[in-house]
Amino acid sequence: MTRLFAGTPWDRPPVCETCGRLESECACPPRPVERVRIPPADQTARVALDKRPKGKLVTLVSELDPEGNDLEELTSLLKTACGTGGTYKDGRIELQGDRRDAAERALQKFGYKTKRRKGPG
Repeated sequence: MTRLFAGTPWDRPPVCETCGRLESECACPPRPVERVRIPPADQTARVALDKRPKGKLVTLVSELDPEGNDLEELTSLLKTACGTGGTYKDGRIELQGDRRDAAERALQKFGYKTKRRKGPG
């Protein structure tokens, strides 16, 4: 009786593309995974104002792909451009205070499209 995948690539054990040895015997370093960057012009950032429990205002920048952007670096650039503190967490950028205008100007300068979401203020 013949095997279903006899003589096909699925019948042979996988080999390393670099050294040609079986993957189980290969000592090659793992290939680096290239991150795909999404150009800023192809993205729209949502800018909104959020009111926290003790009355503090926070500007939120959201709906940017965390895989296609370096959002921690963008957070740092926005904090500098807006002259305020902030953080990146839960997939969005939070800036202290009502910095919607400054954040929009900075994002547009970096090449992003922006859209304001209705909120307090």
